[in-house]
Amino acid sequence: MLEALPYIAMITAIAVGGWVFTTWLRIKNGYPLETSWGTPLHPKTDRETTERIKLLTNENAQLRAEIGSLKDRLQNVERIVTDQPTALAKEIEALAIDKGGHA
Repeated sequence: MLEALPYIAMITAIAVGGWVFTTWLRIKNGYPLETSWGTPLHPKTDRETTERIKLLTNENAQLRAEIGSLKDRLQNVERIVTDQPTALAKEIEALAIDKGGHA
């Protein structure tokens, strides 16, 4: 029995080290910790944290909308640059006619 004691201690140390490592990975990557029954433990958020999350969410939505607008503008610029000059002239002329002007 005494010969197996170092092996048992090594296995226990490896198991505890693995548990600590997986817990650290969960915390680092934002996953909730779990109780011994497997139910997630979510950290309690205070009012300041909740407001900060709302502000960041709104800012994220605004930035996504702005990026969408910039993509559309860039697509138009690319089309103007790569189109044939005659096709572009026809489109400009058609717009002038639609507005009541004449070329």
